[in-house]
Amino acid sequence: MNQRRREQKSVVIAGGGPTGLMLAAELTLAGVDEIVIVERRATQELDSRRAGGLHARTLEVLDQRGVVDRFVAEGTVHPAAGFAYVPLPLGDLPTRHNYLLGLWQRDFERILAGWVLGELGVTILRDREVVGVTDDGEGVDAAMSDGSTIRADYLVGCDGGRSVVRKAVGIEFPGLDPSSSFIIADVAATEPPVLGIRPEGGGIGPAEGEGRYGIVLKEREVDHRNGPGLDDVRSELVDRFGTDFGVHSPRSISRFTDVSRQAATYRVGRVVLAGDAAHVHPPQGGQGLNLGVQDAVNLGWKLAQVVTGISPDDLLDTYHAERHPVGARVLQNTEAQVALATDDDRHPALRSIVAELLALDEPRRRIASMITGLDVDYDEGHPHPLVGRRLPDIDLQTADGMTTVFALLHEARPMLLRLGGVDRPDGANEASVTGRMRVVDADPVGSCELPVVGEVTVPPVVLIRPDGHVAWAGDLADPELAEASARWFGTGPVAAP
Repeated sequence: MNQRRREQKSVVIAGGGPTGLMLAAELTLAGVDEIVIVERRATQELDSRRAGGLHARTLEVLDQRGVVDRFVAEGTVHPAAGFAYVPLPLGDLPTRHNYLLGLWQRDFERILAGWVLGELGVTILRDREVVGVTDDGEGVDAAMSDGSTIRADYLVGCDGGRSVVRKAVGIEFPGLDPSSSFIIADVAATEPPVLGIRPEGGGIGPAEGEGRYGIVLKEREVDHRNGPGLDDVRSELVDRFGTDFGVHSPRSISRFTDVSRQAATYRVGRVVLAGDAAHVHPPQGGQGLNLGVQDAVNLGWKLAQVVTGISPDDLLDTYHAERHPVGARVLQNTEAQVALATDDDRHPALRSIVAELLALDEPRRRIASMITGLDVDYDEGHPHPLVGRRLPDIDLQTADGMTTVFALLHEARPMLLRLGGVDRPDGANEASVTGRMRVVDADPVGSCELPVVGEVTVPPVVLIRPDGHVAWAGDLADPELAEASARWFGTGPVAAP
């Protein structure tokens, strides 16, 4: 028997990209020690730049963990996002991160890996991948490409759109086949090309380095047997412009399509999907990487509580219940953007009308909040508008001085926020809650504004999940507080601070 056959882990994460790395961080911060990432790449380096921006909510979750400044320091702040090439100014969105941060995925992964692997000490096994999955109800056997097997309590597939994990457990992946294909390249050119956006989508712009350009061109064919090369770039340029501008010395050449698919379920037994393994969609709006990172932040604390025995296994069902609708909405808005970009005689009129609508403040803020992930609402039917939504990063005055909500979430623990000198009645209700989480007494400074909803009054007591979303809001004496605490944060042994 292979010696590694007996290796036991709490969680195996298939895939060490943005989603897998973020999930590993969340699990580690929540106290799960036996984690391993399995990654087919020999290093963290990518062969292309891939995704190119971090939206507001992703920046917020990095801020909640105290690491956002690392990314901002290496990125470029842009004041607007886009919807089908219509600019969406972000400056009036109610967030400290009311901008798009330009940062290539290769740099995002490098910085994230430095934190997760270098500082948090998560183990990563490189040059191998999960090739088979067996869930016997008591655990999961993950068969590796090197012939070994790792047994774990749970396996999370973060292994991309062609996910082996998803296929191995038979999760369906319905959706739309691609209708268009784009080639993307970073090349040098001997002649200055025609810069600007193309009417059919894509375009040409300057890239890093003298005489270098980023090229995105819609291809004449949708189906391709092989990966793209420099000759393909030249051919598409000649077709559009009558010349290839003497392109040479490519740094990267890749291809993407407008395929749109979503896993029918994000969980089967002890196997869970996140990131592109759970959903693929067109790149319009730059939402893919962001969606995966936010999947990980929703899943991480829940999986940690199940693994450590704090919560029952069915807490993981809330991951699908909450994140599947969010993924479906991203598929919907990217498909709408693809439709708006259709190149024919009538669609320019449609784009013009949409641009007029998005020039108005209320429609612009609504769509911008959707693209940036700020409007996500895990609606529980609670009467207070904060419940289900992320709590904004409001300033707080505490006995130890000024702080913010996000600063108090760095440890990724549940938090009971008691505001404005709230009455604290004696009895079991408070004790049954506060033993399970961080308790903070504070006075709010300034207002609390939600995207789309507007300004809201913060109630005396707010129960905050580790992902920053509000689990419950009301008065400390309300018996529903203890019920919400038990539902979200378990009845098992209390985790160590």
